[in-house]
Amino acid sequence: MRIRSGHPPLRHLLAGFALGLIAALGLPPFGLWIATPLSLALLIYRASRADGAFWPMLVAGFGWFALSMSWIVEPFLVEPEIYGWMAPFALFFMALGGALFWAIPAGLAARFAGDPGRRAVAIAAALLLSDWLRGWIFTGLPWALTGHVWIDTPVAQTAAWGGAIGLCLITLALAALPSLLRPVSSALAAMALTGGLWGAGLVRQSWPLPPDTSVMVRIVQPNARQDLKWDPEWAAVFFQRLLDLSAAPGPRDLVIWPETAVNFLLEDAGPVLPAMARAAGAPLVMGIQRRDGSRYHNSLVTLNPDGTVGATYDKFHLVPFGEYIPWGDALARVGITAFAAQQGNGYSPGAGPAIMSAPGVPDFQPLICYEAIFPQHLRGLDSRPAWLLQATNDAWFGQFSGPYQHLAQARLRAIESGLPLIRAANTGISAVIDPYGRVRQSLGLGVEGKIDAALPGALPETAWMAWGNTPAVMLALLALAAARVRRRPA
Repeated sequence: MRIRSGHPPLRHLLAGFALGLIAALGLPPFGLWIATPLSLALLIYRASRADGAFWPMLVAGFGWFALSMSWIVEPFLVEPEIYGWMAPFALFFMALGGALFWAIPAGLAARFAGDPGRRAVAIAAALLLSDWLRGWIFTGLPWALTGHVWIDTPVAQTAAWGGAIGLCLITLALAALPSLLRPVSSALAAMALTGGLWGAGLVRQSWPLPPDTSVMVRIVQPNARQDLKWDPEWAAVFFQRLLDLSAAPGPRDLVIWPETAVNFLLEDAGPVLPAMARAAGAPLVMGIQRRDGSRYHNSLVTLNPDGTVGATYDKFHLVPFGEYIPWGDALARVGITAFAAQQGNGYSPGAGPAIMSAPGVPDFQPLICYEAIFPQHLRGLDSRPAWLLQATNDAWFGQFSGPYQHLAQARLRAIESGLPLIRAANTGISAVIDPYGRVRQSLGLGVEGKIDAALPGALPETAWMAWGNTPAVMLALLALAAARVRRRPA
């Protein structure tokens, strides 16, 4: 039976939207991973038997992105009297834009193939390629990928070979099975695939890690609320918290402050740099804004124990419309400026991925906030760092889903690279993450405090670091080609 979808009835649209919502329950903070392949299996089955897959996948994608990206309203509620009216429009257009990343490739793929089984394969392959492309086009937003539902399970260890896109391949392969096999056979195949990967992940996690390093890291979480962060009186309170937590008793070889930890520019910090160095009692890596001529940067800076500034890193993958405005120099003349940048008309990008150093500490790769959602930034460095550092301000994301999803993606970067990751978040969730993506210690949302922990050791370079997403993308292209081949009549 084929479902006509040129002008789908309302009940079919509502059913597709509901399935998209249910599929999104696999993502944090819900973590109902099984809901995703089951819902996608029904969606792909229906779409492969419709006259066209565009509408079924559009409404399903709208449901998926409306729930998974619901945190997008939070930045507009920091100053609701100014920006609150924009929140529902932001969510609507974010969900619609994400839905088009499902509907357009699925619709084209369904026209590309013949019988329902081949159409299902083509739709699944197209969705995989869409997940991959979402990390690149329009500056990229690889958030809420279909493979992210596995991060809290042992299956996530597969990312050491296939990365996040490899996890998407697993999800979509499971979702295509019911369209290819009889119900009992597809269920058995799905259980065998999931069980095998689950078991393999458990085995990998049982392998002993290298010993922890001798470096003691202190992560400082001041819990500076976003609506108060730039208020001069509250900024002084938050700065004192940073100093007090840094100076608290306990061994530390490195102190880490989160993204834009202070409300002043690096160029204006001279009078307080010695106090900051004394409080840290060790090298300090801090998030701070800095000025370079007429340009401003969102930066990480190393402060040496003697109060001098050491290495500097400028965030290069900026948030469109949040940290910069496309054609910003021209638009600034009519008063249009970036949403989150506190200086100038928006930030200017840095040179690209880099490795930073601090006295007495192994070299590390810095990732400022949303840079950590892009796995490609881990590859292509001239040398391999010993660990990853994410400095972030998740206060922008509220407390429902955004911070949990952001943390999950940071854990995935650790698995993909085989490197430990230290995460310093302004209002949480700060964490120490080992190379298997496990959270060893953390500070939750809305908590003022510090973490003192030994820096975990690193695993050897993973297979994914060597070959990236190429195998998964090639498999998707081969699946599309196979779906196109028509059987010769007997």
